[in-house]
Amino acid sequence: MSDDDPTEPGRRSGGPVDPRLLRYASASRGFFVAIGAVAVAQTAVIVAFAWLLARAITGAIDGMPPPDLAVTLIALAVVVALRAVLLWAREATAARAAARVQSQLRSALVDAVVTLGPGWLDGRNSAQLAVTAGRGLDALEAYFGRYLPQLVQTVVATPIIIAVMWWQDWISGLTVVLTLPLIPIFMVLIGLATRSVQQRQWNTLHRLAARFADTVQGLSTLKVFGRQHRAAASIERVTGEYRRETMRVLRVSFLSGFALEFLASISVAIIAVSIGFRLIDGALVLGVGLFVLLLAPEAYLPLRQVGVQFHAASEGVAAARDVFEVLDAAASALPSPAAFADPDSAKQAADVRAGAELRLHDVRVRRGERMLPPMSLVATPGTVTLIEGPSGAGKSSVLAALRGAAAFEGVATYDGADVRAVAPSTWLAWAGQQPGLIAGSIAANITLGDSEPDAALVRRALTLACAEELAPDRALGVQGAGLSGGQAQRVAVARAFYRRLRGRAGVIALDEPSAALDPDTEAQLWRSVRRLADAGATVLLVSHRTSARAIADAVVRLEPAGVVV
Repeated sequence: MSDDDPTEPGRRSGGPVDPRLLRYASASRGFFVAIGAVAVAQTAVIVAFAWLLARAITGAIDGMPPPDLAVTLIALAVVVALRAVLLWAREATAARAAARVQSQLRSALVDAVVTLGPGWLDGRNSAQLAVTAGRGLDALEAYFGRYLPQLVQTVVATPIIIAVMWWQDWISGLTVVLTLPLIPIFMVLIGLATRSVQQRQWNTLHRLAARFADTVQGLSTLKVFGRQHRAAASIERVTGEYRRETMRVLRVSFLSGFALEFLASISVAIIAVSIGFRLIDGALVLGVGLFVLLLAPEAYLPLRQVGVQFHAASEGVAAARDVFEVLDAAASALPSPAAFADPDSAKQAADVRAGAELRLHDVRVRRGERMLPPMSLVATPGTVTLIEGPSGAGKSSVLAALRGAAAFEGVATYDGADVRAVAPSTWLAWAGQQPGLIAGSIAANITLGDSEPDAALVRRALTLACAEELAPDRALGVQGAGLSGGQAQRVAVARAFYRRLRGRAGVIALDEPSAALDPDTEAQLWRSVRRLADAGATVLLVSHRTSARAIADAVVRLEPAGVVV
């Protein structure tokens, strides 16, 4: 599937099915085998139905004995029932396969995001990614339930039916061979004329999701500046664009369906007229003519249904393509051992490295196209290392590099191991400027990643973070809704403290933890940080506040032009 032609799902690979589907979703392999077997059985039933119906009609006309006619009619009823069972089997197989493939692709997408890391994710719109993983992959149900089964049915049934028709009446078989290519030709012409329609619709949906998420997140700011109405109008405008793109897709679908049905009807009419003239001349017997005429629509039906069903599955195809691009990026990336670290070993790894040193030598962090000045430091257990400097000097970028959210050059080791080869969860407890809270209780946010939470340590961490007034069982909304900015920041700090108290982090990294605190609370927080350092923790503290110098054992000052120690 190419980016410039969303109506051709296999263009990138030269076929109608992207081979990456088989690579990234193993459930699809068994699906093709099962659906192929069902297609063979359905084709046999179609041929049997046409033969039995032709036999019953000609037998009734020729005076077939009633017992023989009854046997034929019973066999015809059995074939009809079997056809219904096979149709149900195809639908059920497709539904189960779609559910399994959706689950596998979502899991693979999450794993790929983990492999690519926070640095890659920072350059992506999370709302668009959520739409792809949610509604987009849900649309694969139409792809598996309608398009792919019909595609397999076409590959299996069409040549068999044409062969049977040629065997019984080569003129009708030749007519099908000559007229059948008209359907894919018109399908290609329609696709070339409207190849960007489905992609524009999908892109518009992405823009709508991103615009809505940004508006909701910044609604309070928009209201303060009186821009909420303009934001609402922008969403309404994008919604209108999505509606128009959707109607274009429907028009393309209707046009495609009309063209395919018209061509198939004309082709069947040509065969019917040819059979009629030859029946009048006596060059063809009624049984053969009727049998071939009943098979003629079935020869065209699978191919024209492929074109019709693809439009219904186009949204899922576009979403799958987006997912495959992420998975390809993860596959081409060089995953570090940290990406595959066993989370259950986090405690043991942290315990082993509890007395380890953190060393940075000429570390230059990359931010977009810009390389920050090099910096060096040595942080040892029991010390607080303060990193200060003006905005934009790269203080937060240093912490981002340590937690794998930014690429860097130079040497950064913890206990002698390159931090790029060690999962941050095994040695680092971090609290950033954005609290990063999730919906759930305060305790669930503090014990994030802990399979066996310790309630006593949760309260201890809240006390150290100057948030003892917050009840651990208090429920929070999305992104920590229900707390003030200062409270949310203290919960994030408590989460870092908790990880250290659980013995799962040798280093505590805090990025402006007192930005939203009053001087008295800030002083109390500094005392807590000092207490944890005295207990053996290695603390990296980023702060603009000069009061932080009182607890620092070493101060590293970053300037846009370099580092001052």
